[in-house]
Amino acid sequence: MRFKIKVLALIGFLFVYSLCFSQDKFRIAHDQNSHSASFKLIHNIIILPIEVNGSELNFLLDTGVANSIMFNLSAEDSLRLRDREKIRLRGLGEGGYIDAIRSSNNTFKFGKVVNTNHMIYLIPGNEFELSSHMGIDINGIIGGDLFRDFIVDINYTTKRIKFNKPESYFYKKCKKCQTFDLEFYKEKPYLNIIVQSDNEQPIPVKLLIDSGGGDTLWLFDKSSDDIEIPERNFEDYLGRGLSGNIYGKRSKIGKIEIGDFIFNDANVAYPDSSSIEKAYQHAERNGSLASEILKRFRLIIDYPNKKITFAKKSKYFNDAFLYNMSGIELSYSGSMLVKERDNSVPLGVFNDAESTTIELVYKYVYAFKQSFEIVHLRKDSPAHKAGLQIKDVILQINGKPAYDHKLEEIIHILSTKPNKLIKLIIDRDGEVLSYSFRLENVL
Repeated sequence: MRFKIKVLALIGFLFVYSLCFSQDKFRIAHDQNSHSASFKLIHNIIILPIEVNGSELNFLLDTGVANSIMFNLSAEDSLRLRDREKIRLRGLGEGGYIDAIRSSNNTFKFGKVVNTNHMIYLIPGNEFELSSHMGIDINGIIGGDLFRDFIVDINYTTKRIKFNKPESYFYKKCKKCQTFDLEFYKEKPYLNIIVQSDNEQPIPVKLLIDSGGGDTLWLFDKSSDDIEIPERNFEDYLGRGLSGNIYGKRSKIGKIEIGDFIFNDANVAYPDSSSIEKAYQHAERNGSLASEILKRFRLIIDYPNKKITFAKKSKYFNDAFLYNMSGIELSYSGSMLVKERDNSVPLGVFNDAESTTIELVYKYVYAFKQSFEIVHLRKDSPAHKAGLQIKDVILQINGKPAYDHKLEEIIHILSTKPNKLIKLIIDRDGEVLSYSFRLENVL
């Protein structure tokens, strides 16, 4: 069973600075017709290893951004970013403008997919940091820059992505495939689908296709006369955008219809309007369709011909729509020193004429292990009522060291079974404390 992670708030970066600058297109080396490579899928989101000026970095693949973004000031010198100038940007979130650097004439390379005159936007410092939420270093986001030059085939089951030259690509006949027109606004793709509320009222919606968001569906309250927040909901942290944190309400929606593909009782989030003010610049937009849905298909995303094909159901198609029932939002918080028994050291065995003696002498080693910290805590959630606090470091979960889990695994534990007993041992400013609570399904 798979699970849903909270959206990482990579939805819809809306630059207020003109982005119409000359840069070369991406191409496939040696004039080949296609290039295929593997990717990592973390929290429903595609991660690509991309070389920037010769240095390999991890980029998140996001259809919700038009231009490439980097956010690691320390990498600036080592990457030797070229032709730099200072600008100001603004995107989703509760804050305002942030300072940034625009750099052109950079070389981007993903396998045989190359651009030798690529423009990027560098966000300095820790204004926008994703690594702690993903478990690996994330150095940037790439989206429309890459999609607009190819027909892109994404296979979530095999974790392979294929870039095809539009002029040499031929669509195969497929009875179970469904193809839909894309509409573009400020170089970002939109899809018209149907959602259905609990009162069985079909609602046509226009949604940004957002491969960089880990959620299922975002709907903008009052963006249509028929879109209203259900009575059954809870307040939650939805993620972080370019301009700060995004908050809103989570609920369930009766049905999502993408052509003949239907999903019932899916998760939906309604971001607070003050956090996504800039998203309303597109008056016809009703929300976002994110990766918890997209990963359930093999996708052919065709920017040149303005269409998207849901080509095949992936292995995730029938997964349940889960959410974190604990109220805890965790992130990686660095490393901690842990004392462990070294099981590689053999037992001491001694023989004499009359007996054999086994000497139980254990060797212990110290090692640095990943640690997890509570960064957000939902009010009145089971964890909040039990007494957990922000900045608590999780040492054990249900008797097992937290560092033996990936973050995804911990979220899965906190998302699966209502009334499940969760026992935590935490470190709070050097004091070791124990807490327990039961997961609660409030939807």
